[in-house]
Amino acid sequence: MQDQLQAIRQQATPPDAQALYEAVGAASQGQGEAQATLCGAMLWASFAAPAAIPGVFDVIADAQLKKPLRPVDLDVEEAELPASFWPVFEQTVEGPEEGYDATSITVAVASLGAALNPGYLALAEAAFTHHPGAQGAAERTVPPMIELETLAANPDGSLARALHSMLVDNGFDAEVLDREAIGLSMLSPATRYLNTRILQMHDIWHLVAGYETTSLHEMAISAFQLAQFGHNYSAMFLATVASMGHVKTPQAMGLLLQNTAEAWDHGRTCPSLMEIEWEAEWHLEIDAVRAKYGIEPFKGSFPANLLEQLAA
Repeated sequence: MQDQLQAIRQQATPPDAQALYEAVGAASQGQGEAQATLCGAMLWASFAAPAAIPGVFDVIADAQLKKPLRPVDLDVEEAELPASFWPVFEQTVEGPEEGYDATSITVAVASLGAALNPGYLALAEAAFTHHPGAQGAAERTVPPMIELETLAANPDGSLARALHSMLVDNGFDAEVLDREAIGLSMLSPATRYLNTRILQMHDIWHLVAGYETTSLHEMAISAFQLAQFGHNYSAMFLATVASMGHVKTPQAMGLLLQNTAEAWDHGRTCPSLMEIEWEAEWHLEIDAVRAKYGIEPFKGSFPANLLEQLAA
């Protein structure tokens, strides 16, 4: 594992777009050096150079989906990763003995933010304000908490009732993580609004955009959110998961890349979900919401529960 992590660290630098594009096919076939190239590029963009996130993921997705390489600008300002980041990242990749669940991996990846260069937050804020689908976030009012009673008061078959059932039946928190406990109120305006709204609406986007609550689709919806809003936590999550895959199950990299590329492409082509005032649509059925805004549900190449099937 140490050799693989060292290779990723060496590759966590501004990538050459053509070389990154060409590495994708070999990485999908299990070639270790190519996988380190991809993981390093994702790590660099996600944890040091957020303005490069769209370009890096465009290159990877285009190569995986056999599309031509589009022009991208990867010459962006970065907040260099400090040496102290790497031991923390290594512990995150190794993970607990019992493995991660959906909550523990979310907390672990979010905690990596404390190990970043102090200049990262300003770069992330600037990247957010320029990303399509997230513009104007700094001027928006942070929304109040979702109340289960409000959802339950809507008609049977409505989006709100579907969300209510999803939360209650699975024991989910209404906003995934407690916004105050993780310090969202301390962030700069655009970052605060977007992170709050993404946590708040994550399960709505599961329902409307067609992502199930399985391991494979949780990874997919991270790529979708990243494409939609430039959500840097989603980039960090995908970079960490890719690194875990390279270290622990390199033979599965092709599946991970295909799943990520398809969901990224879905996010790129889907109308901006951040622009929708979802609370005004609580009463509508999901199909009616999709029709109103032109939202096509995700259609990936793999069964949503594939990883659960393999684990069983």
